[in-house]
Amino acid sequence: MDSQHWRATITAAQSGDREALDELVAGWLPLVYNIVGRALNGHADVDDVVQETMLRAVDNLGSLRDPDSFRSWLVAIAMRQIRDRARRRTADRLEEAPAADFAELTVLRLQLEGQRREVAEAARWLDDEDRQLMSLWWLEVAGELTRRELAAAVGITRQHAAVRVQRMKERLETSRGIVRALDGACPDLRELTGRWNGRPDSVWRKRLARHIRGCGYCGGTHETVVPAERLLVGIALVPLPVGFTLSLAFGGKTAVAATSAGWSAKLLGALTKPAVAMTAGATMVAGGAYVVTQPPEAPPPRAAVTPTATATSEPPPSATPGPTPAPTPSPSAKRKADLYGTVVDAVDRAPAPDARPAALPRRPESGITSTGGPRAVMQHRGDSVTLSGRGYVLVRWQISPHARPGGVVMPTWTGLKGKLFHVASGGSRRMDDPLPGAPNGYATGMGGPDIGYAVLPPGTQQMWQNEYFYVDGTVTLTQNERGCDYGITVFPSSRQAVEEDVNEGPAQGAIRYGLVRDTGTDSAPVPQYVTGSAPADPATVPQRSRV
Repeated sequence: MDSQHWRATITAAQSGDREALDELVAGWLPLVYNIVGRALNGHADVDDVVQETMLRAVDNLGSLRDPDSFRSWLVAIAMRQIRDRARRRTADRLEEAPAADFAELTVLRLQLEGQRREVAEAARWLDDEDRQLMSLWWLEVAGELTRRELAAAVGITRQHAAVRVQRMKERLETSRGIVRALDGACPDLRELTGRWNGRPDSVWRKRLARHIRGCGYCGGTHETVVPAERLLVGIALVPLPVGFTLSLAFGGKTAVAATSAGWSAKLLGALTKPAVAMTAGATMVAGGAYVVTQPPEAPPPRAAVTPTATATSEPPPSATPGPTPAPTPSPSAKRKADLYGTVVDAVDRAPAPDARPAALPRRPESGITSTGGPRAVMQHRGDSVTLSGRGYVLVRWQISPHARPGGVVMPTWTGLKGKLFHVASGGSRRMDDPLPGAPNGYATGMGGPDIGYAVLPPGTQQMWQNEYFYVDGTVTLTQNERGCDYGITVFPSSRQAVEEDVNEGPAQGAIRYGLVRDTGTDSAPVPQYVTGSAPADPATVPQRSRV
């Protein structure tokens, strides 16, 4: 959505257009939520500060003379509310624990791994003032804000902002070292932290940083440390939580009080006009309440779609950031619907129910040797199996959102020597197909409205219950569970077993047959998360693999 559209939307909202106001609030609410959430690290006050920010923006919309300055104006309002909240807090409230750690929400909802995860978790160790600045700097690097807007929001010059940001980045790098060290196995550090209550603060940041500087074990690193700004380029906004409610019904005021506070008659008319509108996943109902949720008739989520981040890999040390993305929000780009199975780096359309699979070509089979034996069960992060030989392998999925829903960190194929193809999908259903007997067909293998859903990284292909691969060489498959609870079982298989599976529907009647992707040539799709290298953390294998 370009800046010209937003100018028109803002102008229409100022004139009392309810639909334009709805679009304006829904379009900019995620940006405000990310600024406030990261600045307060998910404290229970986040919802209140977001609410007050949007109320003040709606209340004072008529005073905005230049629609092109709307974003910097809105961000400045958010920062004022954050600072006002800090001044209002009592000593007792300073000791309150966060309601939902925003660093952890960032890691799970954006599927951050490796050094990107490290940056998000390091934010916990920053003081309030640094974390407020980081909330803006993060979005600047991600392409959502400009340096001019950052400086205006803080109320300082661009030159002073450059100095403040540099100092904050130095403390962030120190905090990254602490996160890295705490993930390690230094016995001296374990002894030091035996007296720590587990809550990051400035005192322990200094103690741990002092230990790291003098410790050969903690001070060393086994990988190149990528600068934080290169890790955050183009990263998406953290999506609003399901059920997030934003009430714009006068902020609890009566219509008379709102009028006396200076609300325009046109704006009051827009807010009180009965209406229900669906915009960007937000529902605005009569009385001005936004509830961000999935409508009951909508299909369950199949992937967390974001407009700017399509992979979870860190850039190589030689990478340089590209041009800054356009500063205005834009709807998720629509992808071309290619034949299912012909793309590996984007979500493609599923085949129709009951569609017969294509013929499976013949490939040489001399047999597969598995370090996990005939049935390797992998239910925990770090479980792995190495496959060698020439033949077919079945990977069977079991996702357990009832135990723990959330983001799925995909299994990865590493150390590939030879060839690896994805040849077929079976098991009679995709994981996001409705489960037999579920109310309204709304519960699936990926979860349901009562327990939450397993969510795939953006662009990841949806799995079937059974996924078949062809190995010609050696490769290791690792289970990387971190967010959602899931397990996989790996079986050496055969072409005959694959054919029987993909051509037989479920016992209660054909809901799904299988699907064949293998063309018999080396153009068959490879798995999305595969590499010939052997990284220290297999979960960091990029989605856009090239082998």
